[in-house]
Amino acid sequence: MLHPEWSYQAVIYEMNVRQLTPEGTLRAAAGRLPFLKELGIDAVWLMPVYPIGEESRKGTLGSYYSIRDYCAVNPEMGTMADFDAFVSEAHRLGMKVLLDWVANHTSRDARWIAECPSSWYERDAAGAPAVPWDWTDTAKLNYGERAVWAAQADAMAFWVREHGVDGFRCDMAMLVPVAFWNETAARLRALKPDLFLLAEAEEQNLFEQGAFDACYAWEMHHLLNDVAQQRCRVTALRDYLYADRARYPEWAMRLTFTSNHDENSWNGTDFTRMGAAREAMALFTFVVPRGLPLIYTGQEVGYDHSFSFFDRDPIPAELYRENDHTRFYRRLTALRHANLALASGGRGGELSKIRNNAEDCLLILVREVAENCVVAVMNLSPYAIHAEYYTGIHAGMYTDAMTGAPYELRGRVEEEMAPWSCRILTR
Repeated sequence: MLHPEWSYQAVIYEMNVRQLTPEGTLRAAAGRLPFLKELGIDAVWLMPVYPIGEESRKGTLGSYYSIRDYCAVNPEMGTMADFDAFVSEAHRLGMKVLLDWVANHTSRDARWIAECPSSWYERDAAGAPAVPWDWTDTAKLNYGERAVWAAQADAMAFWVREHGVDGFRCDMAMLVPVAFWNETAARLRALKPDLFLLAEAEEQNLFEQGAFDACYAWEMHHLLNDVAQQRCRVTALRDYLYADRARYPEWAMRLTFTSNHDENSWNGTDFTRMGAAREAMALFTFVVPRGLPLIYTGQEVGYDHSFSFFDRDPIPAELYRENDHTRFYRRLTALRHANLALASGGRGGELSKIRNNAEDCLLILVREVAENCVVAVMNLSPYAIHAEYYTGIHAGMYTDAMTGAPYELRGRVEEEMAPWSCRILTR
């Protein structure tokens, strides 16, 4: 499968419009786009921008994922003209815009409940729209009704055709029939051949007919947390990487991340969950095979705060400025952009590893394609180690990607490595 050309070495940014700026509007968020472009972001995924239901609303402002109208903009964020201006500014800067799409459910006072046949929703014993899971502010759509398929596809097409969006991040994609995604993806790509679709799921059947370009790497993310907290050792990550190669087509991309809106709000920031391992784990997400790295709102400035999910809780304006965290992520995006070996979608280098004397702590990954080679030497442990390994055919002169300095990788290496320390070498 061919992906949009921009996506193979892309870095995605998840934008929480409500919390990114003190204003919490699309207009204010558009003002942050030059900062993100300078950071090296290729595509901005907007959390849902649609009007939010009021019935059983959670918190003051409600959940982004309780959608009242699929074809309108939440007035708290601005107008449709503000949305169009946001997309235009992103495109002017050379960035793509992905919309968050929630196909499984609507709010309990959605337009469709009032305007469409009752068969569009699953019903409980009392005849009311069913509540999926414990999401009491939502109503479960009925995908046994073909009219729901058509209406969902029509609404997605509206944003592509009328408002220029470049793709969708599809919420809880595994809760909707894969046949719907296959059919709808074909229709949308007829409108926009380079449409990009990301599934918040990791079921393998999502790729059987090429509906999705990418899916989440949830299992990897949980392992990163576990290794950071020493509930398991780096050998579990190594085993995961090799097992994962057989699960998906070679061209399938995997969203890799140390934080996102769910993790940040419900499980804590990457500072909380990963502590001193935070930067090493972020680096890991940029060098693994199939990886499509994600940066979540606030990470670009090192904002160590779990956002309230249902209320305004913005990043203070005075804290949103370039700092060491910004420069760290800029080096990571530059690393991905400059090295074809790190590309996703079947273009990057295959994974190989260099054996060493401390394999329960030290992971040495090599990715190589054509003339480009990347060697990642990572002590993914809280222990100082004495590392010894032979590099064989990978010996030679490299550039240290994080400092820009030349570095000779000798045939035999013996060195001391601090806890959670990494060296990324490129040539």
